[in-house]
Amino acid sequence: MTDNLECKIDLIPRMVEELCKDGGYRHSVRRTHEVPMPSVEALKSIVEDLRGILFPGYFGSPDVRPTTLRFHIGAALDALAARIQQQVLRGYCFVCTDEESQCCADCEARAGDIACKFIESLPGVRDLLNSDASAAYEGDPAARSPGETIYCYPSMRSLVSHRLAHELHRMDVPVIPRIIAEIAHSETGIDIHPGAQISERFFMDHGTGIVIGETAVIGRDVRIYQGVTLGARSFPLDADGKPVKGIPRHPIVEDGVIIYAGATILGRVTIGKNAVIGGNLWVTHDVAPGVRLQQGQPIQTGFENGGGI
Repeated sequence: MTDNLECKIDLIPRMVEELCKDGGYRHSVRRTHEVPMPSVEALKSIVEDLRGILFPGYFGSPDVRPTTLRFHIGAALDALAARIQQQVLRGYCFVCTDEESQCCADCEARAGDIACKFIESLPGVRDLLNSDASAAYEGDPAARSPGETIYCYPSMRSLVSHRLAHELHRMDVPVIPRIIAEIAHSETGIDIHPGAQISERFFMDHGTGIVIGETAVIGRDVRIYQGVTLGARSFPLDADGKPVKGIPRHPIVEDGVIIYAGATILGRVTIGKNAVIGGNLWVTHDVAPGVRLQQGQPIQTGFENGGGI
């Protein structure tokens, strides 16, 4: 027993030196200045409080009444503003490469401006989410009311997070939108990159396993089912053999499209207005408006530049 203990005592200092030698933590240790990391728990709490603002009575305080709504919303927004600013600031610090900075005043002021702009975006976000709730109710025979979709459906839970994260992404806030997206992913099984552009009246039926990539563009009145992927094909590489970033690489899905369970659509292809993509299909070319694709049928795109899957 004593020999084993001595071995362990000797082992620890050797491993400390090995793990801490130059270059050992090239990516795995944070080298920026001493500012706290963005907080997953704080962001979860912020999103939940925002859910209560966007859908008062469904979430948040159960005591909200029409006569107290303005007080409730005002108090909640006032409390949220500083918390949002703090997390946005931590996002800026997360990507900062200046190890000498100590919470610079410029970043703090910029985070305050972003918090204000983000709060100003909430009425528009609320309107989009109301349209999504209507689409879910109208598109699902099992739904008994729009309120049921708001309170129960993973589609709506995911879209609340996405539409909030997307606003922050549009404002070039680093890392915070991605954290919000990944929290929703873990809660619902729906993976939407915050950069994806999604128009009004979007419904994800069932939802589990849906993946929507960063540069996807989705039109109005689109409905997709579980297991659908709107993804990218193999990435173009630069002269150094590294993937080229910042180029459109995910599908464009136009208004009124329906995509059934398990379908995979890859690359910067366009699924035309009112097209229907059958379940478990693999689509890598444009699909013309109004075309119905399903297993066992010839492929018709109707586009002059060719087509197929």
